[in-house]
Amino acid sequence: MNITIEWFAFVQVFGAALLGAVLVVGFYALGLRLLVRAGRAPVVAPAEFTDAITIVRPKDFIRAEKAAAKAARKSPLTDEQKQIALLGAYGSFGLAGLAVLGGLILIVVH
Repeated sequence: MNITIEWFAFVQVFGAALLGAVLVVGFYALGLRLLVRAGRAPVVAPAEFTDAITIVRPKDFIRAEKAAAKAARKSPLTDEQKQIALLGAYGSFGLAGLAVLGGLILIVVH
């Protein structure tokens, strides 16, 4: 029994995985950053799980909403700049989704 490793195929898979991870995380982070700059900081409602380590209290959630609203009011951007940042955020989220779809297509086709 002779086992051979195709090193070029290994490098191709490694490169594709690394590139995919960088693209997805990068576009998602950029989208979140632009979303916050547009004055629409995402606030996630508290979730209660039976085995959760930390449960966010409703009071903490309300405090986070107030902080996000205060940050949105203090934004130095004009309304047009906020609109451009919001469109950029949606575009970044779309590109992150396309990167995920591209990876799935590579998996299914090959």
